[in-house]
This record gives sequence, structure tokens and C-alpha cells, in this order.
Amino acid sequence: MLTAISDTHGTDDHRLDGATLRAVQSADHVVHAGDFTTERVLDDVERVAPSLTAVVGNNDGAAIRERLPSVGICAWAGLTVLVVHGHEHTETGLTMLARQEGADVVVVGHSHRPELRARDERLLVNPGSYADPRRYRAAHAELDVTADGVRARLCSPDGETLESVQWEQ
Repeated sequence: MLTAISDTHGTDDHRLDGATLRAVQSADHVVHAGDFTTERVLDDVERVAPSLTAVVGNNDGAAIRERLPSVGICAWAGLTVLVVHGHEHTETGLTMLARQEGADVVVVGHSHRPELRARDERLLVNPGSYADPRRYRAAHAELDVTADGVRARLCSPDGETLESVQWEQ
């Protein structure tokens, strides 16, 4: 399983709880689409995530910017996953970057709005924010490989599935 999280906006710790914490701890790989806010939060996420690809967000300070790229790419289950925060990309720009990088799955944060959709033969995943949802529901995303492609779910920290899609590549 790949777990996608974003927009922690913490100061002291990872703020992970419940089903979100379990999903991070049990994942084959975790992606974080930025806005840790402090280096202490980044360190804490790194401590609990078994394998992590993370990018810098617009609310991350200089110490995080020195440690993380603005664009992350990882291989997972034979797929190429592109990770960006999203504050620097229009929808067209994000599509062009995904095409340039040969991405199958695009994980983007920034808006705090959880979303799953197919776009230009790619799966777009916005996990929302599990810790600072603002006007949306708190969420994270879980992706699993199936015989037909990838099953993606948006889940709340209490374990409720908010949305699910099957993406066939």
C-alpha cells in the first residue's frame, strides 16, 4: 500500500492519529505533499514512515527547503509517482510536468481538499489534510494495486472511507 498525506501544518509533532497513523506505519511507501511547517514535524514523520518521499510546501521554512525538493518522484508497484505541493502549478502546468516525468500517479496537496480523479490517463490524488482540514473533511489517501490497476481511497482519521475509485492504467 502507498499512503499519501499532506498539509500537516504542525509545530511539534507529526499530528498523525487513528487510521491515518496506522496507514502511514503499515504502508510500503509514504508520500507527503508538503507543508510540514517545522523541521521537527518533518523529523517526526520520517520517524514513523517506513519509506518516505516528501516535498516542500509553501509554508515550509528554510531548514525544510534545504532538505526537500519541490518535486518528488518515486517508483511504487511498477508505477511512477510524481509528488508536488501544488502551489506553483496550474492544472495545465501539473499535467505537463506529469507528462514530462512519465508519471502514472500524481499526488498534490496545498488546497486541503481531498480528491481522487483520472486526468489525462493519470490518477490524480489530493489526500487533503489529515490534521488541518480547514473547510473540508480530514483525510489521507491509500492506494493498493489490484488485478485491474490501482484502487485509491480517501479515508478519514477515524477509518471511514470517504471516496474510492478504481483506476485502470
